[in-house]
Amino acid sequence: MTANTSAQAVEPIDPESVYTVLICDLVGLRFGPDGRPDPNEVRAHIEAKGGRFHAAALGDKAGLERGRVHFFYQPELSAREELIEAAGDGRYDAVIAAATFLPAETVFPLAGVRIGAGTGNMGSLSWGGGSGEGGTAVLMNTPGINSRATAQMVMKAILKVLPDLPVGELHDRVARGAFDTGRELRDFPTEKLEGKTIALIGYGNIGREVAKLARAFGMRVVIHARPRHREWIEAEGFVYAADLADAADGANVLSIHVGLGKQDAQSGRYANAGLVGADVLSRLNRGAVLVNYDRGELVDVAALAHALDVGQVRHAAIDADLFSNASTGSLSGPMLPYLALVERHGGRLELLPHAAADTDHPSRVAGARQAVDQIFDVILRKRVVNAKGTVPPGYVSMGASTPPGIGPVTASDLLKLTADQYSALADICEQQAGLWRGLSDAQPAAQSKIVAEKGEQLVRLIDSFCLLAEKLNLRGPYQ
Repeated sequence: MTANTSAQAVEPIDPESVYTVLICDLVGLRFGPDGRPDPNEVRAHIEAKGGRFHAAALGDKAGLERGRVHFFYQPELSAREELIEAAGDGRYDAVIAAATFLPAETVFPLAGVRIGAGTGNMGSLSWGGGSGEGGTAVLMNTPGINSRATAQMVMKAILKVLPDLPVGELHDRVARGAFDTGRELRDFPTEKLEGKTIALIGYGNIGREVAKLARAFGMRVVIHARPRHREWIEAEGFVYAADLADAADGANVLSIHVGLGKQDAQSGRYANAGLVGADVLSRLNRGAVLVNYDRGELVDVAALAHALDVGQVRHAAIDADLFSNASTGSLSGPMLPYLALVERHGGRLELLPHAAADTDHPSRVAGARQAVDQIFDVILRKRVVNAKGTVPPGYVSMGASTPPGIGPVTASDLLKLTADQYSALADICEQQAGLWRGLSDAQPAAQSKIVAEKGEQLVRLIDSFCLLAEKLNLRGPYQ
């Protein structure tokens, strides 16, 4: 099932009811005429559904227009104290967030939606924290919305150092006219990505998109994931590794896409914290590249420091939250431990403030629109799309909603095909089957004749089937 994405019909609300939703992250990343990020695409979506958009904090709830869902846009909120002050008393029924961490003390009686995959930053106890287990409110996300953007940024991080051609140096010399291709190019040997091994931890939406891009570059892709994913990983032509360290063995690149996992209620530690430690890093090919565009806590920073010291890792690209207290300037967030590596290894680090997937305007707008739809579904129909953790009593889980081509193939994908599409697929398969059967039954001399006459048609049928299956979102694991 999918969230209600119609921006045409006004959603009917009980005329005596008022609902309030806090939006505490940017929902538009392109700059408007005023030089600031423009939220108007999402604003228009909200208003088309009958909601109200306020570029301010909630004041007197009694003065709000009844029969409406009111969205209060406050993307400047970030510090823990600010969020508790703004939303610690339950004045907002629900919240939409992207990167902002919502402390346990924030209260949202109805729901929370995280724009993007994962919910590690959704720490409110209203729904039981980032795992969404317990609590009386609904926790949701918008998986797959930024999967391709993140995957492309992962490849950008890899391509910065592999192949290791010193592009900057060569440009400078060429621009100065200080290079002779015939005599000097031999001094700059390099190796292409083709044939290199990339180890991926996790086979979710992002991990799978990275795997597809890496394969397009000719890389050997090894994936460590839950055993239930093995059949589909191998069916898509990738190598499955049951053990994490075995996945890393001899890899030229290690990229992490597994999430924080469950948080221990007593210690506050996440299950996957420190997942990539010395045992994993030591198995990489010497001079490997580490990309952690998932969560900063997933890497043992002390082990990474040692791996950089001894040359086991030549380059590390990290994307994690970094927060600065507006009053004191003190820093916090999962990026903080990595800053200690800058003085010694700055030239071999690329540190981003959780920006890899959060600076793509179309993805952010699409995710925000979907989050708005999911809020309306919860309020009006008690329907939960993309639930995380426990679905409270009285609500109905409607399954997952992801962009076309992202995530698994579902029964819904198969059942929504038209009769013409079923027929087109069947026709291609029947034509292929006839040619393959003819080749199977024929003697070698006859096979050569069939290939000479029908080889082009057969390959065209293969391509047609693959393209149509891709267009109809029929490629990938089945769920």
